[in-house]
Amino acid sequence: MGVEGCMKCIKYLLFVFNFLFWLAGGVVLGVALWLRHDPQTTQVLDTHFEDKSAPNTFFIGVYILIGVGAVMMIVGFLGCYGAIQESQCMLGTFFVCLVVLFACEVAAGIWGFVHKDEVANEFKTFYDQASTAYMMPLQSKEKKDQAKTVLVTLHNALDCCGSNIISRALTSELCPKQKGIGVMKLVDCSTRINELFTKKLYIIGIAAVIVAVIMILEMIFSMVLCCGIRNNSVY
Repeated sequence: MGVEGCMKCIKYLLFVFNFLFWLAGGVVLGVALWLRHDPQTTQVLDTHFEDKSAPNTFFIGVYILIGVGAVMMIVGFLGCYGAIQESQCMLGTFFVCLVVLFACEVAAGIWGFVHKDEVANEFKTFYDQASTAYMMPLQSKEKKDQAKTVLVTLHNALDCCGSNIISRALTSELCPKQKGIGVMKLVDCSTRINELFTKKLYIIGIAAVIVAVIMILEMIFSMVLCCGIRNNSVY
């Protein structure tokens, strides 16, 4: 016997929220793939200097998001099926999966807040190393050419020049040329690096908050529906 009355309403509400959760999983997966293949981010993070690649902490977070988005889509589908079939087993499994995902999201959010400046600082250090190597007068030609390649790539990708007045003056020939705008008026690269990763993290944060709200509502509805199915089967 299927659920009736208020429980039936909750059943369809749970289906709707599960469908939204499935869509949210698709959005998270899509945003993560966009962050991974965004031309500006990719160009910046794929640079190499002295056999060292740019810090990949940001990409590690993106790969985690890809996995989370895929899992969300699977769990959302199972939740939709469990709600329509009124299966206590599937709803119970779905509830446990939601709790685990929610705990992981909270843990990831805390880690991201604590390490929010780490990615930008690591990359600024990487940029400063290349800039210093290029400016040193006694540097070998091979290392200077490597540093030049890195600086040209970053300056053009971020539309910036130097990290301070001295480095800007000594690397001005590597900075992007804009009509009507002098090199000294370009934004410094430290500011651009902060803007780049802050903007990306802001997008991730908005997606995480929306998903968290949907997950909380789904946990409530799935628990209520599961109790209603159990009571209905008893009577």
